[in-house]
Amino acid sequence: MSAARRFQFEFEGEAVSAEPGDSIAAALARAGRLALGVGPGGGARGLYCGIGVCFECVVDVEGVGRVRGCLQRAEPGMRVRPR
Repeated sequence: MSAARRFQFEFEGEAVSAEPGDSIAAALARAGRLALGVGPGGGARGLYCGIGVCFECVVDVEGVGRVRGCLQRAEPGMRVRPR
């Protein structure tokens, strides 16, 4: 994909590069950000099934609410926080 088509969104206050069509989880994985939050036992949560079944990749998107990161497309300027 052309670098000109790339855009950025924010995850935990840091800019993350994404390409059109990327899910939030895919863009984060490409950027090396595999932990998307903390589970009830204190361990890291991240992309697990990748098809929206397990809910391990749930994140908070400002203005939208909780979404599954593997299903939600990344958008320019989006602000994402771990759940």
